[in-house]
Amino acid sequence: MSGRADDTKDGRHGRARGGRAAPALEVKFSPAAQPTVSSDGAFAGYATLFGRPDLSGDVVAPGAFTASLAKKGAGAVKLLYQHDPAEPIGRFVTIAEDARGLFVRGRLSAETRRAREVKALMREGVLDGLSIGFRTVRARTDRKSGHRVLIELDLWEISIVTFPMLPEARVRAAKAATLWPGSDPARLASGFRQAAQLLRAR
Repeated sequence: MSGRADDTKDGRHGRARGGRAAPALEVKFSPAAQPTVSSDGAFAGYATLFGRPDLSGDVVAPGAFTASLAKKGAGAVKLLYQHDPAEPIGRFVTIAEDARGLFVRGRLSAETRRAREVKALMREGVLDGLSIGFRTVRARTDRKSGHRVLIELDLWEISIVTFPMLPEARVRAAKAATLWPGSDPARLASGFRQAAQLLRAR
């Protein structure tokens, strides 16, 4: 999924009213460390790492989440299972950028069956993926490497997921295809459902 500077490629955008391109919803795997989870459902890990190209040639730049986190805070970013908006499984306590990437601390809800199942599978090492769902606000293409550099991202959710896409990493941020353009919440929810279906079909 390589793109032109500032995300103007039609394959990553729909058309808003008046013919103007609208940012599309994406999900993305990136290399990161395996999250640890405690017996009470608390976990921590990196949802993405800065400066590491994925198999599609995308690189998340340092500071890509600064504006989004300043606007929303950790509490507004949803914790989902497999990018499915019908499967919230807890909440985030901390989401912060550091020199390495996007570090998160969260807690799985003991009151939901799915969250209890996820905790058990994480503790067994069956589930070991963290994955971001986002819209690209600003991006450019590095002329030398050809990588799409993601400069500013609007972070919507972070999921605990099954399948990594990068062979050298166990926890990554999901990347599927373009899912749905625009900013309408119902359409974005539909896009997340499509992402979940894509992951389950792998």
